[in-house]
Amino acid sequence: MVIDFHTHIFPKDICEHRDNYFPGEPEFRLLYDSPKSRLMGATELISTMDEQGIDKSVVFGFPWNRFETAQFQNDYILEVVKTHPDRLIGFCCLNPSHPYATKEVDRCIQGGLKGVGELAFYQSGIDEPVLDALSPIMSLCAENRLPVLIHTNEPIGHAYPGKAPMTLSEIYRMVQRFPHNVIILAHWGGGLPFYHLLKKEVKKVLENVYVDTAASPFLYDHAIYQVAAAAFGYEKILLGSDFPLLKPLRYIDEMKKAGLQDEQIRAICGENAAKLL
Repeated sequence: MVIDFHTHIFPKDICEHRDNYFPGEPEFRLLYDSPKSRLMGATELISTMDEQGIDKSVVFGFPWNRFETAQFQNDYILEVVKTHPDRLIGFCCLNPSHPYATKEVDRCIQGGLKGVGELAFYQSGIDEPVLDALSPIMSLCAENRLPVLIHTNEPIGHAYPGKAPMTLSEIYRMVQRFPHNVIILAHWGGGLPFYHLLKKEVKKVLENVYVDTAASPFLYDHAIYQVAAAAFGYEKILLGSDFPLLKPLRYIDEMKKAGLQDEQIRAICGENAAKLL
């Protein structure tokens, strides 16, 4: 079973008329203003899954500021998951700061979605107001034993669209704040998992934390797979392609180049995700 834990899909109207969704959504414009930034729906994703040998994908949209757009997006995810229950696993996505955010998450859970994410805070980083906004959603997810996927990124290095102004301390404080939640940190957790090697405290704090590989070929040398497996444990790593940014086989090729064992690749590419889901 091969599971891609990080894919973005959008309703047809957003794919075909993205400009209509830019007002009030500076983060969406930042990431998708360029025509080179592709927007695709469930049909294109499943076609790619068939081509790439992916059995199931976790699907979500974007953390929209406008609540109506978030509901529109989540309704689409609910619809495609019901249409393709054997291929797609849906997550609820929205801006947690909206007054009705928790109610929307509950609606999506009741509708059959299996987690929340990818939640992202591109303008602020993960500051105290963000943690306060996250708190009721995290409580709901902990109660229902559902994972939460959070956008993180490395605090140093080159700039690129979507790189948020966050620090490792902010990411760490978030994990500490919600110890009872299963949290997946996208994009290798911004480097936080490498501090798992510290002798005190961190191993316990990161006990319920996983990372995904989304955008890894654009960010890291393929050696990261061996380093992360040694520092954090390959059983805590999830394949995430960030579709349609990249296709899954590129990640699997990099795992092989890095010299991972077959059992490690099987775990990262599906077995770990299957246990979570």
